[in-house]
Amino acid sequence: MSESISLLTHNWSFAVFLLGVVGLIAFMLGVSSLLGSKAVGRSKNDPFESGIVPTGGARLRLSAKFYLVAMLFVIFDVEALFLFAWSVSIRESGWAGFVEASIFIAILLAGLVYLWRIGALDWAPASRRERQAKSKQ
Repeated sequence: MSESISLLTHNWSFAVFLLGVVGLIAFMLGVSSLLGSKAVGRSKNDPFESGIVPTGGARLRLSAKFYLVAMLFVIFDVEALFLFAWSVSIRESGWAGFVEASIFIAILLAGLVYLWRIGALDWAPASRRERQAKSKQ
């Protein structure tokens, strides 16, 4: 009997919580619609960010290198998490875990060297790199 009472108490408390959340949302939306400004103006619908009036369009064309570097960051960041999990359990994993982590790091380094060799990590345009190479000679 006490288990069913405890379950009923839990369900009622959750129902009261949900009712409170819905009530709070309704209150905030209602008050903002009643007290909010309803003025219509020429610049009312213009975006206003950090006190700076926007210029130009919102659609920027970014270089594909930006996305490539972003993907590389995410990949290497997730792999760093794997290495952190391995370092926490290093005593339990023993030598087998050490060998597996070494292979994992070697594959990461091979991938990084490959990306470096094909120029995926170069931000400078080819013309600027050529000028720098000529100025060094």
